Amino acid sequence: MAEIALVDCNNFFVSCEQLMNPSLLNKAVCVLSNNDGCIIARSNEAKEMGIPMGYPLFKARKEFKNVIYISRNFGLYHDISNRVMQKLLNYTPDIEQYSIDEAFIDLTGLKKLYRCSYEQIIEKIKYEIETEIGVPVSIGLATSKTLAKLACEKAKKDKFLNGTCRIRYSDIDEILRKTYIENIWGIGKNTAALFHKYGIYKCSEIVKQNDFWLKKIWGKRGIELKAELLGQSAYPVVSKVVLPKSIQKTSAFSQFTSDKNYIKDSLHYHSHQVCSKLRNLGLQAEVIWVMLRTKDFRVITEKMVLPEPSDSEFLINQFVDRLFDKIYDSQIIYRSSGIFADKLSEKATAQLFLFEDEKTQKAKKLAEIWDNIEQKYGKKCFCIGTMKDPQEESKLHGQNYFS
Repeated sequence: MAEIALVDCNNFFVSCEQLMNPSLLNKAVCVLSNNDGCIIARSNEAKEMGIPMGYPLFKARKEFKNVIYISRNFGLYHDISNRVMQKLLNYTPDIEQYSIDEAFIDLTGLKKLYRCSYEQIIEKIKYEIETEIGVPVSIGLATSKTLAKLACEKAKKDKFLNGTCRIRYSDIDEILRKTYIENIWGIGKNTAALFHKYGIYKCSEIVKQNDFWLKKIWGKRGIELKAELLGQSAYPVVSKVVLPKSIQKTSAFSQFTSDKNYIKDSLHYHSHQVCSKLRNLGLQAEVIWVMLRTKDFRVITEKMVLPEPSDSEFLINQFVDRLFDKIYDSQIIYRSSGIFADKLSEKATAQLFLFEDEKTQKAKKLAEIWDNIEQKYGKKCFCIGTMKDPQEESKLHGQNYFS
């Protein structure tokens, strides 16, 4: 049987903020969506106050006092997420990142390699992530992804489990009798209502149905769900990385502005983030878009095809500046900016330009050096010129905290 674990970072966005600012520990903290519209992450203390996920900020500030509301910082979250995933890679190459804060890992057979039980392996993974990286995690272990997800939820809710839970094959029948189908990964309200129509409320009632009926009611997914609930892995861990078709980086300004230099600096910051990801994935872009969003949410964009595909911000920024000059209007007040890289191709299959000029070679070398420094010392360890992260600007002026 397979042994699949789900590693899930607890309250991830809030945990990242608390890692950077320990004064936020043990306090009611909420992280906000783009443009500070609504709540997308809550600390345990905020959850205990009854603050709902997705609640609008303007309502939350009126109804829930003594809460710290923080603008999101996706650059920070992605950086810490990468550290967590790298830690998992130290244990097994069979990793499927499910979201920024979750990953399935296949541990099958590793107890012989590490000379300890599977429970001890996940306990060790949890300990290393929490002590070496600094974010709390919960880990569920079972013989299928669906049961691993259920085990992870149990690890989160039951304090006596200390953040890890294993559902053994021998425990499955009892667990299915106690578990409502609404609590199963992949079953939403509509699907639950469909099964309720036929008098099915518990997971144990699903696995009693024959395959023909399940396929008729829910198609192939019905048969796969039955197998997963019985501990038979219908969805193996897939570690293959699906390359994106485009990459984008956007963020809101700390305050509305028409300052040309400030906006251009923000675009250069986004350009670096985009190019850094391109290099990390071994990709290059043929088309670059510049986006500005006005105070009244009107979106203005301009694009251009690059003379040759590139992954270097030192080359791309000269075209970003041209596009920016075409759409910028000093009479307009802006709220956010962004860079989009489109028509991506793998460098390994790209045409080689044998006669690159000295400027191009220098730009590529500088980008490589920058990546090496950030890999060693962390993101944002230094900036070029006046380049700045718009979200960091708000932190420096204390404008991303609301209470």
